[in-house]
Amino acid sequence: MKLYNNILIRARAIITCLVIVSLSSCEKFLDVVPSELVTDDQVWGNINNANGVLANLYSQIQGVLDVNGYTDEITAATDETFHHWGAGYYPLYYNNGAWHAANNPYDNWDASYQKIRKANLFLENIDKVPVAGEQASFYATVIPRYKAEARFLRSLFYFELLRRYGGVPIITQSYEAAEADQLRIPRASVDEVVNFIVSECEEISETLPVSYEDANLGRVTKGAALALAARTLTYAASPLFNGNTLYASVKNPDGGAIFSQSYDKEKWKRAADAAKKVIDLNIYHLNTINGDPVNSYARVFNTRNWTEVIFARVIANTKNIEMELLPYGGEFGGWGKYSILEELVDSYEMNNGYPINHPNSGYQEDGFWSGDMDGIDGVSGRRIHLENISNRYKNRDPRFYASISFQGSKWATHNTNNMPIWLAWWGANGGTSQGWPKPTGTFPISGYNVRKWLDPNVDMNNYWGSPDAQRNDPVIRMAEVYLNYAEALNEYYDGPTPEAFAAVNEVRKRAGMPQLPVIAEDNTKEGFRKRIQNENRIEFAFESHRFWDVRRWLIGTQVDNGPVHGLNARPTTEELKSTGLDVNSKEAGLALFYKTVVIQTRVFQPKHYLFPIPQSEMEVNRQLVQNYGW
Repeated sequence: MKLYNNILIRARAIITCLVIVSLSSCEKFLDVVPSELVTDDQVWGNINNANGVLANLYSQIQGVLDVNGYTDEITAATDETFHHWGAGYYPLYYNNGAWHAANNPYDNWDASYQKIRKANLFLENIDKVPVAGEQASFYATVIPRYKAEARFLRSLFYFELLRRYGGVPIITQSYEAAEADQLRIPRASVDEVVNFIVSECEEISETLPVSYEDANLGRVTKGAALALAARTLTYAASPLFNGNTLYASVKNPDGGAIFSQSYDKEKWKRAADAAKKVIDLNIYHLNTINGDPVNSYARVFNTRNWTEVIFARVIANTKNIEMELLPYGGEFGGWGKYSILEELVDSYEMNNGYPINHPNSGYQEDGFWSGDMDGIDGVSGRRIHLENISNRYKNRDPRFYASISFQGSKWATHNTNNMPIWLAWWGANGGTSQGWPKPTGTFPISGYNVRKWLDPNVDMNNYWGSPDAQRNDPVIRMAEVYLNYAEALNEYYDGPTPEAFAAVNEVRKRAGMPQLPVIAEDNTKEGFRKRIQNENRIEFAFESHRFWDVRRWLIGTQVDNGPVHGLNARPTTEELKSTGLDVNSKEAGLALFYKTVVIQTRVFQPKHYLFPIPQSEMEVNRQLVQNYGW
């Protein structure tokens, strides 16, 4: 359904859809509107039903995980992973360049404006809802906060539009069918959308609380509003939106520019100042376990952590991620959905702080090692022995071990045992190799599996008996604020300042990594920029950041265009025969495994930096102009 039809839907049709699953961690907050309530009077005539409208808005948040608790497949439309379940999955369209204005799987124009309309309806009606006398004093203080929450959510929905399309129409009230002409408006400029989001967030931050009691965790806080402002300003200052001449011809019918053509360094100062406001709240701290940097990082994604998660989408307890990401075969019982690309693997530094391609890094591709590691199987405080591990996985950034399973690594299936992970191919071995146990199938083909997000307490072999993982969906984390602050300072001052080093080193310290600077280039603007971009890549792997970061940095034609690689996890019969070994033997498979091969050749064109406005919207609203290249 087209936006300009959807945005005219009457409130009763919208409220019909307000069915939300009540989650155990916030039962008092997510009271639902009964599905049989379909009229305006029934919704806005009862405060409990009106509360349900706000709860529904929370359920519409675009997070890192989907509504069922699975990972966002957008990771496979980046240089992080390859989605190997075959045709029909949307990353395929992005990777082969086949998406367009009428076929854009990650388009959310229509959905976002439906959410925005719901927020507008809530803001227009909540003050009119009758409240019983005994509740009057309570709601007199709560309703202003409710309105601030709705404004935050509306701003978040606008941010999702901004990073997809750039400037979009700003609509701050609901309309009826008779007012259709008022909705046929041109796109606001990028700067106007940014200023709208930021001004909303800054204003409501004065109303929102710093924190909530446990029953209301997941609601918008002061820190969340300030962090969204900081994120928005970081995007606004980035090359995509700050003097990008690629979009010079994209103008409204009156000739007004949608994308500013003048680079403005002050945008970086504004972004830095906004991030500093969050830091100065001094209430968010990166999660640490003494002596265990691997699980200090990993626990953020398999527990309900609130010390560094500034804003999260609350999700139900589930084993869905374990089912989706654990390797196939053995005792794991997973689906092994993604094949991690060598490009991501190679981006993890050595634990001495050197990139692997630096002559002083100590990185080795050849040879093997055996030794003990702490927490490598997901259980903190347990030292695990590894055998015959490739030297290329020795002494890497601890976040590598918390995020990626590799040949010979181990995983605790139910907190009492650990199992080796075999990702090399050998013979028709009935599942001994979790990577590719047969010549055809749907299992990882790059020699790597995703470990991040997995909870070691979940035992997939005892699916109904083992506990569900208890995690939330971290929409904004404190690590992002630190890295945005460091990035903005570097760009504004034309080189890293002591404050920039201090901010990025907060993130590295939690991971047990050496403090920057490590090499001479770290002290330069370009060298520090490279470090910050890589730090974002590592810290937020599989969190849906990379897709958007390569766009805001304008590096998509470099990193998402051309061949992507993995290991030789499915050698040909001819290759196996060439070893002179039994083609079905483990030895033959391993002899060929550590060879880099092309997994896929991808297409990224300059027009792909922003999404096309859906063609159906262009036909309804002739005031809209299309983005470059579409």
